[in-house]
Amino acid sequence: MTNNQVEISVVVPLYNEEPNIDYLFERLLLVLDQMNIGYEIICVNDGSQDHTLKCLIEYHRRHSGIKIVNLSRNFGKEVALTAGIDYAGGAAVIPIDADLQDPPELIEQLVAKWREGYDVVYATRRSRQGESWPKRFTARSFYRTIGWMSPVPIPRDTGDFRLLDRQVVEALKQMPERTRFMKGLFGWAGFKQTSVLFDREPRINGTTTWNYWRLWNFAIDGITSFSFLPLKVWSYIGLVISFLAFLYATFLVIRTLIFGVDLPGYASLMVTVLFLGGIQLITLGIIGEYLGRVYEEVKGRPLYLVRDSYGFDK
Repeated sequence: MTNNQVEISVVVPLYNEEPNIDYLFERLLLVLDQMNIGYEIICVNDGSQDHTLKCLIEYHRRHSGIKIVNLSRNFGKEVALTAGIDYAGGAAVIPIDADLQDPPELIEQLVAKWREGYDVVYATRRSRQGESWPKRFTARSFYRTIGWMSPVPIPRDTGDFRLLDRQVVEALKQMPERTRFMKGLFGWAGFKQTSVLFDREPRINGTTTWNYWRLWNFAIDGITSFSFLPLKVWSYIGLVISFLAFLYATFLVIRTLIFGVDLPGYASLMVTVLFLGGIQLITLGIIGEYLGRVYEEVKGRPLYLVRDSYGFDK
């Protein structure tokens, strides 16, 4: 199947997804075959340590539309998704997770909206089944926080599952930044966008690698990539603290002139010193987060390295 015959490219990043592969292709191929369109499935093996790659190669040998990009190591989901988009040759690209929490059956609705003239059709979660209350609460809080902080409109309760027109894909390829928050990049690209609603299903097999620590770091990446507010806010905090310190100093001068010199309180002095020291360390930490990202960018390393690939023309 040549790229000229490919209308839809489905991009699937995989990391240790061996238990899900059979069910993934069973549902995905059924949906795509029923749609009667030219398609390819770009599977990106993100340095899996189980038999994910072996299973993918077996499916590729049975179905030429399944293509594989095998990265040299684990680069993370955002980079693996970028690699899949880079290799996709379809007129539209649809990223989807291998755990099937995003239903492949929704692809037909995404394509229908695309044919109506929309460049980006994203799938918005109406409900999140099989997830704990803390997970749902933190997810909602993150989307609302970054929506408030970022000048770029980022849809709430929306993951990577969406359809991207070829024009949008080419625009994304012009964004080589190393700290990749794909949901923000999709929003930054703009174009004509709409959404469809769906109920997110529980994970079929295996356990997610997205623990709370990784989700926290993911949130930090998203905020620092698309908002300067954490840097700006400390300027205002510094002004407020300086103003309060000036008022307190004025009060001390007046009190000394009226009542004379008394012994200053050790406790209040220590509290003030420790408070200001903590503020300074927090400020330096935030500056360090942004500086670290600048350091990553200036090194100019490639986003990913491909060990081998299957199904692509040389």
